Amino acid sequence: MRKLFNDEVGFVVSAELVLVLTIAVLGMVAGLASVQHSINAELVDLFHAFGVVDQTYSVNGLRKDTAGATKPHAQVAGFGFNDGVDDCDCKALIYDDVCGKTQTGAANDGN
Repeated sequence: MRKLFNDEVGFVVSAELVLVLTIAVLGMVAGLASVQHSINAELVDLFHAFGVVDQTYSVNGLRKDTAGATKPHAQVAGFGFNDGVDDCDCKALIYDDVCGKTQTGAANDGN
């Protein structure tokens, strides 16, 4: 029993292994915390994008008159939908205009 108690073969290797594994675990915890914050920030951005979507739309009616007739040739009534305010609606996005080159010539002149 005394020989086993005084035997120190392998003690340094296991102490180094414990130290290396402890440092690795602490590094993984810090890295995973950073990943968690990044994922939460992206999900908040996605939530804000969903909250800004405005579902309001409308379609104007169409009418094609027949020359000299009292009735129209064809007509379609317009319709629409007005999106109400929801609890999760966010402030509206601000769109910036991007300045391009000025158009010269015809509309379909390769501009």
